Amino acid sequence: MAKTSDVVKFQKKQKYKIRNRNRCALCGRARSYIRRFGLCRICFRERALAGDIPGVRKISW
Repeated sequence: MAKTSDVVKFQKKQKYKIRNRNRCALCGRARSYIRRFGLCRICFRERALAGDIPGVRKISW
């Protein structure tokens, strides 16, 4: 999970546009961000398994 200081730092308006970074809405993680859902892979998996994301289910074969 992202450090609290990083989350707070990147919520402020950045001086340069290039510094903006997609972050998870729940934990603030910047890496492995899924743009369609606005979540990181870890939070996405937890929410999907709990059934909180409509239209997403686990596939097994």
